[in-house]
Amino acid sequence: MTSKTEVGHIYDTLIIGAGISGIAAAIKLNKVGYHNFKIIEKASRVGGTWRENTYPGCGCDVPSALYSYSFAPSAKWSHLFAKQPEILSYLEDVTNQFNLKPLIEFNNELLKAVWDDQRHLWVMDTTSGQYLSRTVVFATGPITEAQVPHIDGLDTFKGEMFHSARWNHDYDLTGKRIAVIGTGASAIQFVPRIQPLAKELYVFQRTAPWVLPKPDMNLGEVSKAVMKKVPAIQKTWRKSVATSLNVINFGLRNPSVLKPVNALGKQLLKLQVKDAELLKNVTPNFLVGCKRILFANDYYPALQAKNTQLIPHGLVKIENNTVIASNGERHEVDVIIWGTGFEVSHPPIGKKVTNANGDVLAELWKDTSPQAYLGTSIENTPNAFLVLGPNVLVYDSFIGLAEAQLDFIIDGLMKIKSQGITKLSVKPEIIKKHNDLVQKHIKTTVFNSGGCKSYYLDQNGRNFAAWPWSLKKLKQRLTALNLDDYQVNRASH
Repeated sequence: MTSKTEVGHIYDTLIIGAGISGIAAAIKLNKVGYHNFKIIEKASRVGGTWRENTYPGCGCDVPSALYSYSFAPSAKWSHLFAKQPEILSYLEDVTNQFNLKPLIEFNNELLKAVWDDQRHLWVMDTTSGQYLSRTVVFATGPITEAQVPHIDGLDTFKGEMFHSARWNHDYDLTGKRIAVIGTGASAIQFVPRIQPLAKELYVFQRTAPWVLPKPDMNLGEVSKAVMKKVPAIQKTWRKSVATSLNVINFGLRNPSVLKPVNALGKQLLKLQVKDAELLKNVTPNFLVGCKRILFANDYYPALQAKNTQLIPHGLVKIENNTVIASNGERHEVDVIIWGTGFEVSHPPIGKKVTNANGDVLAELWKDTSPQAYLGTSIENTPNAFLVLGPNVLVYDSFIGLAEAQLDFIIDGLMKIKSQGITKLSVKPEIIKKHNDLVQKHIKTTVFNSGGCKSYYLDQNGRNFAAWPWSLKKLKQRLTALNLDDYQVNRASH
């Protein structure tokens, strides 16, 4: 298989993925004068998760002032919390503004990445040929692989069926009997949009989530014009949002602080849900923050509509067009929409990466949880950097997290280039010490002690996702890559 690039060309780095992280990586590399790189993207346009998820009502839970790059503020947001089409168009605007299109190879999917220890190179097989690169940045994101559970009798279903991340816009839901499986972030956004169309709507809920009111508002043309004229307003807005998220993070690390929030949340629920049985079924039985906190103003009204029924049980079986809940309840439906989220417990990129020992990462992670140093460097996987890897999630904007991590990664890439380093591999004892500390401190956070089984915990019951300290501490740790933490091989002259 020959490459579209000139044969034998060796890149200094390859960026895999043109979502929020890949775009930021390219802009930051250009800024520091590092130009021998390429981005490969499997789709035909940028945007990552914001390109894939187009379900009705799709939007962001973080205010747009913060859910945007620090180096590219926008005065175009129409709401305090941006919707998917605006976020996607923002990412495309930024791509054009920084002239990234020539650097991106679209419709080019990574098939496998193998570290060649003889040549100290990454050998990348893609749908457009083979690439050689000294380093690689996996900007592939943690929420990319839609997850559909294995349900008994799934293959007997005769109706329409799709996942929220693969929404079928050609299928008309008007007058249909619809089963929605799951009540996570996506479902609470699309349920209110499809409820008015449905003849009957059945919402299957295994665990009641915390859904708090969303302080959203229309920004209007006047606000937009003012923000364009006075950029300082947006800076101040960004700072105040960041401060309030820091307060939430403090609570997540110190669950006792959240007790009043729990009480208030339950009072708010009573005001919103009048039916006693429904109220009982939508009241969460765990501390706020243990699972992802959701924000919506129209979810509970949709659940109380005449054509909606909440089924507080999981779906266990399908017989032809009948969906069966774990309590034996049966309903005939025309369409099943999976709001079952993503395969997040193991970074999906792991299936395609072979490390220095010849092991495929996904195989290694099957029995043990994925681990990385600062969510970025993986053991025995030299010259490779992961963005938004294990144990860096804090309650903040993914964009802010990606930017912080990329500063660390780019510092590493610059050191590799300027110091003639051919192989940089995190020391096993460093990764072990770091992860032991993470797991020790995570025990007291709400994620582990809040009484829920969240997607932060994998099949081993280990929290592979959350960062147990403050965002400030994470950013401090990511200011520069310390070569003392790595085994370093330099070119012999």
